[in-house]
Amino acid sequence: MCLSDRSTGNFPVLPPSKRARAGSPCYVAMNHLRSSVFICGFLLFCSAIHADDFAIHDGDTVVFLGDSITAEGTYGKVIENYTLLRYPNRKVHFVNAGHGGDTAQGGLERLQRHVFDQGATLVTVAYGINDIGWGGKADDEHRQKYLDGVRGIVKACKEHHVRVFICSPAATAADPDKSADDFLTKMTREGMEIAKSEGEGAIDILGSMREVQRRIRDANAHETEEKKKETLHAGDGIHLNELGEIAMGFAILKGLGAPRDVSSATIDAANAKVVTSAECSVTDVKKSRDAAIEFDRLDEGAPLNFGLFGAFKFRFIPIPDQLNRLMLTVKNLEPGKYAIEAGGRGLGTFDARQLSDGINISSATADGWQPGGPWEAQAWQVNHLTESRYQLMMTYREREITKGLPLENEIDAERNRINASIQDLQRKTVQPVKNHFVIKKVK
Repeated sequence: MCLSDRSTGNFPVLPPSKRARAGSPCYVAMNHLRSSVFICGFLLFCSAIHADDFAIHDGDTVVFLGDSITAEGTYGKVIENYTLLRYPNRKVHFVNAGHGGDTAQGGLERLQRHVFDQGATLVTVAYGINDIGWGGKADDEHRQKYLDGVRGIVKACKEHHVRVFICSPAATAADPDKSADDFLTKMTREGMEIAKSEGEGAIDILGSMREVQRRIRDANAHETEEKKKETLHAGDGIHLNELGEIAMGFAILKGLGAPRDVSSATIDAANAKVVTSAECSVTDVKKSRDAAIEFDRLDEGAPLNFGLFGAFKFRFIPIPDQLNRLMLTVKNLEPGKYAIEAGGRGLGTFDARQLSDGINISSATADGWQPGGPWEAQAWQVNHLTESRYQLMMTYREREITKGLPLENEIDAERNRINASIQDLQRKTVQPVKNHFVIKKVK
């Protein structure tokens, strides 16, 4: 997306319920392309926000303010897709106000036009790298310009009643241990302190991304082929590749208080009854001639998924355990292996002990070439719709450069109509669907 008026910056967001905590371990079933993923806790350095209080509310207009990394759009789309899927009844507008080469002072100067005039109610601000000229101007003069810019942004946002989150910038390709206390880190840490001192939000993207870098470094140490080694960056070591953008989106989501759990359900197979459920309803539990247990489940929201091969990102970014816990627990099954279907789609085969402990079915699939549950198929569709809307919004950036085109007003009106239509499709696509689960013993 690019700079636009509020109508062109429209984007839907979905409704968050209070999140209950499921204690089951994370398990993602994959066949061939997706191996089982067990991801433990992840050290984050985000501002203190209660886990149940996702900062993006129904009716918000969220603006992403930043430099070329923001303008690229990918981390913003991650946040949009998460919000759409998890909170399908919220209506939120998203506007990308990224500008290549920008600094905190530049963001302050265009705040009225590109933030307030868009009807913003919440803005994330990610600067720092350009402020010190990619390290070439790491001195007190440029540090002060950065801090003055951040202070001005926070002050203006407070005056306009816009909630603001000052972020540290994305991590560079520098060694995450050797750069943990460098000039950029210290400077942007001061910027976050300005926000917190004014009662506003702060998100340490740098700290979060460095944890991902350490995971990648450890994995690369075992890889002999250079071309197969992973990175978060483009060749310049500053701009992000897709994995880096997703890591940045993850950091911001956690900093905005995105909850860990989507929903959870526990079934007693022996007695065909629901033991517990949170953020979902489970009905019509029964045994049958063909199944050990079957039931209907209606979830209030859906997990974030990235399409074919998307689960490979989870090797380094702990989305399954930190954002995507769609939990299923089935107690009192006879020993053995069980195949699970949901809505006619295969989720994979699990043994009775795994089901008793609880499995995360957010990305589980019996076929690595296909989405697993219907909720993952929904996410794949939403990804395409979001990308379509992003490409449409990119034309507004060109419009600002090439003003005075023939039929300009007609083009704007048609573009707004198409944008509204795509948003309507997004909202329809993410609406919760009741899925019939069948759990059969594998002979």
